Amino acid sequence: MTYKQQGDNDKTISSLYRTLDEVSINRKHWLTVLTAGMGFFTDAYDLFIIGTVTAILTPIWHLTTGELSILNSISLLAAVLGALVFGKLMDRLGRKAVYGIEIILLVFGAAASAFSPNFITLLAFRVFVGIGVGGDYATSAVITTEYANRKNRGRLVGTVFAMQGFGLLAGPAIAAVLLGSGVTHALAWRLMLGLGAIPAASVIYLRRRIRETPRYTLAVQGDVLSTAETVHWTTGQMPAIHAKEFAPADPHRSNKTRLWNKPFMLRLIGTAGSWFLLDIAFYGNSVSSPLILRALQPHATLLNNTLIAGAIFLVFALPGYWMSVWLMDKIGRRRIQWQGFLVMAGAFAAIAFIPGLTRNVWAFLILFGMSYLFIEFGPNVTTFVYPGEVFPTSIRGTGDGISAASGKIGAFLGALVVPTLLKTVHLSGVMGIMAGVSLVGVFLTLSALPEPMGKNLETASAEEESSTEPGIISAVG
Repeated sequence: MTYKQQGDNDKTISSLYRTLDEVSINRKHWLTVLTAGMGFFTDAYDLFIIGTVTAILTPIWHLTTGELSILNSISLLAAVLGALVFGKLMDRLGRKAVYGIEIILLVFGAAASAFSPNFITLLAFRVFVGIGVGGDYATSAVITTEYANRKNRGRLVGTVFAMQGFGLLAGPAIAAVLLGSGVTHALAWRLMLGLGAIPAASVIYLRRRIRETPRYTLAVQGDVLSTAETVHWTTGQMPAIHAKEFAPADPHRSNKTRLWNKPFMLRLIGTAGSWFLLDIAFYGNSVSSPLILRALQPHATLLNNTLIAGAIFLVFALPGYWMSVWLMDKIGRRRIQWQGFLVMAGAFAAIAFIPGLTRNVWAFLILFGMSYLFIEFGPNVTTFVYPGEVFPTSIRGTGDGISAASGKIGAFLGALVVPTLLKTVHLSGVMGIMAGVSLVGVFLTLSALPEPMGKNLETASAEEESSTEPGIISAVG
């Protein structure tokens, strides 16, 4: 390549990325957010409604504690597989090639679960739900990140994830309506599961029609003209093109070697480890919330505890999501994450170690609610945003998939063991364990993760530094 050709390449890359980064937020950004966000509404609904469903099914199907635990957690274990597979496929085949397949699996699993005749069948269909959820975590984060502008990237990606909050609220609301309306328990649990297929099905067409992201077409495929067309479609501006083609990164080279090298190994420990720790606490408490509230109020009805769970989500969790979205690009991901972990640790520790708190309903609920506020205005949102920002384009899907899978391993463990822990170490013991988990999250965030706020994606992901390797394009700008 001549000096002039290299200069033309650099000017072209700079023009494409600058146009994408500096444009004001517009309706194409919000279309991407809507397409991705409806999946997260469904993910949350499907993952958390199972706690109420198993509470209903326990006397109907005579579930043992072990069966209840595995039903509550099997989708989370399956999500590990979904995140790993879809994350890797995105880097190999492209984002567009796989986007929408994960939501089809989720729709099928949710609809089929509603017709399950027995424990084994329901368990099998919940595996499909989990694979779809895991795939959604990896694909939606990466696609939204690669379309986002620099100034609002945290807000856009955070909004996708914040749709989880509405799914969390919808679960207890729908359950309360069904339980309070006189619908038999035998029908109510089927309706709860089947309704989860509807919002996900509404965006299958949009996902399958989405364009390949401009960063993938440029950095991995080396397709300048397609990149320019997508940038124009996204921003309404036509970037200047100085070069028609250049050598892209080879997606079939050893991405694993790059991922395991500095600085990406440390970043992977930070993103995957933080997500793992967060989901132990979040899913352990949330999926098992009917059991936790029953331990707090042994004589309350299922409807009463369902309404309390819904009130906690509405008053504490839902505002927390949007506080993160609003402040993500103002105070940064790192600060939101470590301070969220810290307040979680404090709330859990207070419940665990202050005498009598687990017998004082109002005091418990306030502190438990505060933990939810800072889970959402904290690591639950940032652990989703971080992995899409801190790995280069050619390995972004793999890094995000591993991070999401690690989170779901934590979620699986939390959902699996909390029912047993409630019987062995009781409610105060569970909260003490969650406090310790949260403190480790503070340390990991501060020691392993950079601050991507305000940086263009190529700088935040260290793609510019890694561009000196053979086969990696130089991202100037």
